[in-house]
Formats: sequence, structure tokens, C-alpha cells
Amino acid sequence: MYSQLVFLVTFLSIAIGGGLGMLMRIRLPDANLIAESKEVVRLGASLMGTVAALVLGLMIASAKNSYDTQTANVRQLTANIILLDELLEQYGPETNDARAMIRRAAAITMQRVWQENATGNNKETFSASGPAEQFFLTVESMSPKTDLQRSLKPRILEVATDLARTRLLMFVHFDNPIPVPLLVIVILWLTVIFASYTLFADANAVVAMACVIYALAVSSALFLIVDMSQPFSGLMKISNEPLHHVLPELGS
Repeated sequence: MYSQLVFLVTFLSIAIGGGLGMLMRIRLPDANLIAESKEVVRLGASLMGTVAALVLGLMIASAKNSYDTQTANVRQLTANIILLDELLEQYGPETNDARAMIRRAAAITMQRVWQENATGNNKETFSASGPAEQFFLTVESMSPKTDLQRSLKPRILEVATDLARTRLLMFVHFDNPIPVPLLVIVILWLTVIFASYTLFADANAVVAMACVIYALAVSSALFLIVDMSQPFSGLMKISNEPLHHVLPELGS
């Protein structure tokens, strides 16, 4: 929803800027439209365009980094859950209850990550779920009887700790890496740039259509940037299918 709002605001702002440029072109006296004036405006627009391009490049890199980081966290979380279940299975049948706890805790974690990150309602972000707390207590209370079990218990605790760390990282990276003031400034720059483009052009259907097409293209770029910076919501949200496929197999 936020990315769609950014797209709409950007498109309207750029369209208004282009329209203002055409209006000024009609109302300004011809004496103000001399070659020197055109050159100054074009140089200024070129400078702003270069700066805007650099800032957009940095925004794309930031959004892509956030998206890739969360994608890696989802894969790491899934891999740790599978590995933990396999280690418990190797430990022996006495870990069946612990394996069932993993399945319940994983389902709760998946729900929290996608729903709370998407809505911003992450009040319970840093608190472990009930099944997760029970799982750690169960593992801590296990009494190894064989050499294999004695070697497996510290590995189980290590993987479980890494899993909990990954879950927290998925919430730590929740904040939108694209600050709102930066978005406002970039949109303002783009509005001024498009106004300068139409300032010295005759108002006709071709110019108007070109401005609309270019405004859609630039607005789409900002839409994708903002959408990628929110990996658990929007059009390009990270899929939870890997965890959906894993959950039925846990404890079986």
C-alpha cells in the first residue's frame, strides 16, 4: 500500500510539474525566452538530473540490499529448522516432543515474520513464543546416555541459538531503508526537472503524451524501490513457500 501511494504521489507531482512548465511557457513574455535563459535552465536541469540519478542509484542499491538480506535470512531460517529437526531425530525417539515443539514454534515464527513485518505491528517481535521457550527448556534438560547423544546435544543448542538469532535479524532489518524525507526531496527534484523540460516546448499533444509516459516510467522506478525495501509486503514480497513446504515434514 505504501509503495502504491509513493507511485501515485510521484506521478501526480511530475505531471503537475510538467503542466506548470507548459503553463509558464504560455504566460511568459517572449522576451524572457531568449537563448541565454534557455541555456541556464537546461544546465540547471542537467545538474539536478545528474544528482537525482545518483541518489536513485543509491536508493536502488539500498532497497536491493535489504531485499537480498531478508531473502538470505528466510533461507537460513528454513535450513536451520530442517537441520535442527534432523539432529533431534539422530539423537533418539525421546526427542519426539521437542520436534513437535519445533513445528509449532516454526509456524508461529512464520506468522509473526510475515504478518507483523507487513503491518508494522511488531509488539511481540523480540519475545520467544511459548513452544520455542518450551523447546529450549526441553533440550537443556536432556540427559545424554551415549557418546553420540553427548556430541549431538551441543550441536542442537548451537543450531537452535543460530535459528533464534536469524529470527531476530529478520525483525531488526524491518525498518524501511528509504527515509521519507529523501523520497520527498527526490520527488521535488523530479517535479522541477520535468517542469524545466516543458518550459521551452510548445504545448501540444506530443509533448503532453511524452511527459505522461516519462512520468509513469520514473514513478514505476520509485514504486519498485519502495516495494523492494519492504520485503514482507507489497508486490515483490518474499515468498513463505519454503517454510510452508518444510512444516509438514517436521517431526515425521
